[in-house]
Amino acid sequence: MPKKLLMVVGARPNFMKVAPLMRMMKADYRGRFHSVLVHTGQHYDPEMSEAFFRDLQIPEPDYNLGVGSATHSVQTARIMERFEPVCEKESPDCIVLFGDVNSTVACALVGAKNHVRIAHVEAGLRSFDRSMPEEINRVVTDVLSDYLFATDAVAVENLRREGIPEERILMVGDIMVDALFWGKERAKTSTILERFGLAPGSYAVATLHRAANVDNFNVLSGLLQLLTEVSRHLTVVFPVHPRTKARLREFGLLNKISGDKKGSNNLIIIKPVGYIDFIRLIVDSKLVLTDSGGLQKETTLLEVPCLTLRDTTEWPLTVSQGTNRLLGSKPPVDKVLAVVKEILSGGERREITLPKGWDGRTAERILHTLVERLD
Repeated sequence: MPKKLLMVVGARPNFMKVAPLMRMMKADYRGRFHSVLVHTGQHYDPEMSEAFFRDLQIPEPDYNLGVGSATHSVQTARIMERFEPVCEKESPDCIVLFGDVNSTVACALVGAKNHVRIAHVEAGLRSFDRSMPEEINRVVTDVLSDYLFATDAVAVENLRREGIPEERILMVGDIMVDALFWGKERAKTSTILERFGLAPGSYAVATLHRAANVDNFNVLSGLLQLLTEVSRHLTVVFPVHPRTKARLREFGLLNKISGDKKGSNNLIIIKPVGYIDFIRLIVDSKLVLTDSGGLQKETTLLEVPCLTLRDTTEWPLTVSQGTNRLLGSKPPVDKVLAVVKEILSGGERREITLPKGWDGRTAERILHTLVERLD
């Protein structure tokens, strides 16, 4: 009898993590699992949802809860309210959750209260910054989960230190690596560089979406000024997250940047792009400025210098062993420009040591473990 897995996604990072599992189940585990895909609708913008489902070849969700945007508490409550009937109807053997978004913690709470086993993919990450909503989501989800699929040795140690029983901790590697290896080959067919008149190695990519960075006028305006200054040295391509665009409009900052075209300071503002186009942008970029967790990993894997505009990171190995530099959310402009100039001069050369299990076979290890544990 196939084991029923309720696979829950809600936001763009989740889509990248579920895709390798869906492909692996279809190719190598046919008949072993019956998967039911639930999209909570936390990300509902077409560029943030539909484009990723298409690019990653994810099947249409069996359920779309359509929760939309709201405050963290309201959104979490809506997801719980709408997910519980699905959980009761489907009666799964296991709920599979990904990452650290509100959908993850909401469905973990529902699963635990309904006595359904929970698997957390990307368990054990810690920034040790409880002001980040994502950090709260990680900690709570890990406490409630039965199978904690950790990405690396640092994550395993975090879980041990928090008292998680050893038999629940499973070091399988990083499933985002699986997605990236798959996407990198397909990104060669992307025409996004041609569409924006970009030459490989001639530009930087910038992304901003964290609440701490975009919900504060002073921080966001400072970061926008930073990107403008960087763009005086090389073109900066800035795909604007819907949350960030809303804050730019609210704070009256949109009129300071050009929309969907090259501005006088070589700051190119574009809409969010699909996964394949985005990977092509990163692969051929000179450097990346970001507050994203996933990009810190992807740039390390692609050996692209990454300047992280946050004070903390849940991926310390990308700093110690990868290409990542942690600059803070309010870095001095001259400090950032000095790093940019160093990279442009060819002075940025770091020895990359990938953690154990970052080999593109994480989905296989997760499904093999679930076959054993659920039986």
